[in-house]
Amino acid sequence: MELPAGMLLNGFDAFILIFVRMTGIFVIAPIFGRRNIPAYFKIGLSLMMALILINTVSIPKLDYFDNIFALAFLVFKEFIVGLTLGYVSYLVFASIYMAGQIIDMQVGFGMVNVLDPVSNIQVPITSNFYFIMSMLVFLAFNGHHALIKALFESYSHIPLGQAVFDNNLMDDIVRAFGNIFLLGFKISAPIVAAILITDVTLGVISRSVPQLNFFVVGMPVKILIGLLVMVLTVPIFISMVDILINGMNNEMLRFMRDMGSGGGK
Repeated sequence: MELPAGMLLNGFDAFILIFVRMTGIFVIAPIFGRRNIPAYFKIGLSLMMALILINTVSIPKLDYFDNIFALAFLVFKEFIVGLTLGYVSYLVFASIYMAGQIIDMQVGFGMVNVLDPVSNIQVPITSNFYFIMSMLVFLAFNGHHALIKALFESYSHIPLGQAVFDNNLMDDIVRAFGNIFLLGFKISAPIVAAILITDVTLGVISRSVPQLNFFVVGMPVKILIGLLVMVLTVPIFISMVDILINGMNNEMLRFMRDMGSGGGK
């Protein structure tokens, strides 16, 4: 099935590919991918950015031999590229959920989950607190500007219709998932260490004073110590969120290079 010649002359095919990549990114990216963001806003923002990009980025020659099925394959390919970049930016902040889960298990909030109306899932209470704080810091440090800048730069690394999905990309995905656990342990390390010291201290006290009911006294003490350390480490957490934003940019750049022509060579 052939495409109309006027469509090709007007560059509408390139505009569709740019628009699809923008849409894929905003499906899951931090801030923009939240369910409380209206779909009309996401579509309108993607459309506005596509209108800007169609006049600013270099458009390569799209080779699909005027076939609508080949064009549909390129559209699907660009959507996967956008979805991958958006998911990479989200994976960096998924480590915050991991850290909150570890903290809740140590403090004693393991069974205390709250319903997040935005994502429609149950999340640990500490994870929800940390995630909300990280999103505020993300906006305060202009992380959304860095994200949009990375989207514009993606076209210099991944030209339209020339994305490559090879072993380099799979290695990056495995490494990104491993970094989630690593960053989660680093964020929760101060509170976990404090709770560990508290457990050891309470164990020594319970052996020295057998009359003391460890289960009655231990739980409130662990919660109090955990909340106190959490409050004291808020400045450190804010600094770590700043590092996470820079890490998000580096991860997206690495993925863009590996998805570009030549598989990151």
